[in-house]
Amino acid sequence: MRALFNPRSIALIGATDRSGWSWATFANLAPERFSGDVHLVNPRGGLVHGREVVTSVAELPDDVDLAYVMVGPGAVLDVMRQIGAKGITSAVMLTSGFGEAGPEGAALELAVLEVAREYGITILGPNGNGFANFAGGVAPYGLAIPCPPQIGGVGMVLQSGGLVSTVLDLAVARNVGVSLLTAMGNELTTTLTDVVRYMVQDEATTVIALFIESIRDTDAFRVVAKEALEAGKPLVAMKVGRSIAGARVANAHTGALVGDDGVIDAVFDQLGVIRVDSLEDLLSTAELFSSGVRFAGNRFGVVSSSGGANEIIADCVDAAGLVLPDFDQRTEDALRAFLPAFGNAHNPVDITGLSMVEDDLAERAAAVVAQDPNIDGVIYWTDLPRERPADESAHEGLVDYYARQVAAFRAAEAPVIPIGTAYTDITAYGAEVSEVTGYPGGLGGIHHGIAALGKVVRWHTQRDERLRNLSADSVVEPLRVDAEPGTSFGEYRAAELLRAQGVPMVPAGMAVSVQGAEDLAERFGYPVVVKLAADEVEHKSDIGGVRLHLNSGAEVRAAFDAVIAAGRSAGVSEPRALVQPMRSGGVELIVGVVRDPDWGLVMAVGLGGIWVEVFRDSVLHPLPTTRERVRDGLTRLRAAALLSGVRGAEPADLDAIADAAMAVADVAQRFGERLESLEINPLLVRGGSVEALDALITWR
Repeated sequence: MRALFNPRSIALIGATDRSGWSWATFANLAPERFSGDVHLVNPRGGLVHGREVVTSVAELPDDVDLAYVMVGPGAVLDVMRQIGAKGITSAVMLTSGFGEAGPEGAALELAVLEVAREYGITILGPNGNGFANFAGGVAPYGLAIPCPPQIGGVGMVLQSGGLVSTVLDLAVARNVGVSLLTAMGNELTTTLTDVVRYMVQDEATTVIALFIESIRDTDAFRVVAKEALEAGKPLVAMKVGRSIAGARVANAHTGALVGDDGVIDAVFDQLGVIRVDSLEDLLSTAELFSSGVRFAGNRFGVVSSSGGANEIIADCVDAAGLVLPDFDQRTEDALRAFLPAFGNAHNPVDITGLSMVEDDLAERAAAVVAQDPNIDGVIYWTDLPRERPADESAHEGLVDYYARQVAAFRAAEAPVIPIGTAYTDITAYGAEVSEVTGYPGGLGGIHHGIAALGKVVRWHTQRDERLRNLSADSVVEPLRVDAEPGTSFGEYRAAELLRAQGVPMVPAGMAVSVQGAEDLAERFGYPVVVKLAADEVEHKSDIGGVRLHLNSGAEVRAAFDAVIAAGRSAGVSEPRALVQPMRSGGVELIVGVVRDPDWGLVMAVGLGGIWVEVFRDSVLHPLPTTRERVRDGLTRLRAAALLSGVRGAEPADLDAIADAAMAVADVAQRFGERLESLEINPLLVRGGSVEALDALITWR
């Protein structure tokens, strides 16, 4: 990867005056931008882009490091063989018409891969624009870069060629410093994970921004995400494809809780990957991370000259996981000493329009708020100037104004973060003032800026915990079960298996006769439950196979006959009945595990019983997970208040629930690759009592 992204000599193969791609790539490698040699190859010979060309790869000098391939798909295989024979070990393939074009293209792609393997060629692409290593001073990139961004710490990896230039334009417009930008294309030999690993090791890159359509090797992504976390380099990702296309395990309620996008959210959270929803948030969040700012916590003070801006900020803060605490009384007294009477000394602070007259009000207020013991950072509403004043003295006054603020912010006891009103371009004049004074560009827009603040605070405060979890020992002892592939274990078989592995299950007995059912009821004590016992029927209540609140032998006998009849009507050849003591009250949860086709086993813990598919209130935990994460997830349920003991009910023992869920997670992992799904619904919680009332296991 180091050789690919740092070539000293480049050959443009298929260079032609008739191609805008060729012109753009050639311009991006002009002498003022790239200090190395650029060679042009065209079989017709002559002049291209005003330069003499060679007619074949064989005619190139021996020191070429990178081939930029622009030939058509019909010629690409022969060209790749020539590149290999010449000893060129890195290639960017702009050429399209491969796997994305159908079976013939896929076959051609495989043929190119074989050539690459034969000669040891690292390929970026095909069907990709290339890369721009701004920190390294080289940009073999197929679209025009008329105004390169400033060099900075943001590395960008995108799985969309069309969006690369858009993101680049945003970076220029917002004055975001970029180290390396890469368009992945079809990822024939070089994957997104490979590029991320390079950026983790790249000294010029401090934060990595990703636009992801798919993650081909999830195991490799887990590894590199941990490497990034260990290196202190945040991964900020916009992952598209919020769908439920990979619907799973239709016979388990858990499948309704675990959608493709929910799994991605859970995996990213586990790995410490910051997920964003827009390109603006991708840039804003990466920009804030690259500034290196750190906050001790999530408590912020706000200083602005607009009551309306303060109201918008206050609305955004809660959604971002931040808080606006009350100031210490000494802070309010200090603010009142110089704010106008019609201003506001509470949090958020309104210094009013008087700041147009007294231009030091904002910096003084920010300095006072920054020293408040209840504050970890200051949000300062401002923007860089947009137009250069006609009067030179006015320009000098603006430079002095922003320079004074920079000095005040640097001296402040807590970080001060300028945030603009809207996500607008930083003008050339604004960028000039920023460069001269050292004034930060200001996070673009209140919504995007505060969202970025929340994500930065959360990443830093949770990084150590994420690393501990990812480093935890996940080796499990396999558990072998005699089960036919593609079959299910109904409640009785599943419960007996889980009980033996330490999962707390309600007592139960199997009855094959009316008398047997009555004997079991007498043993357990009334009231009892009678259920159909048949592996072929996963949802017994749907066919009338469950009878509750039975208080006598007569009721048990009638219930036995009813559930047996329901089983026969459903096609069960030898229906039997399960008898359990009746449980009531408490809170019903679900603990279910399903196998995601990409990420493996995922456990859902949430509100259960009949409400599973109505409220879909659960927290997902990719396995392996930790007891601490499971317990914390219980507090993040929308139904968390039910567990805290509302209206005089006994509070649930969250530790006991977490222990039960971890017992389920452990046995699910021990089943290994054979398990498709495992579900307990409901898991009845009554104070410190936690008991599984029903279970279902499906085998792959």
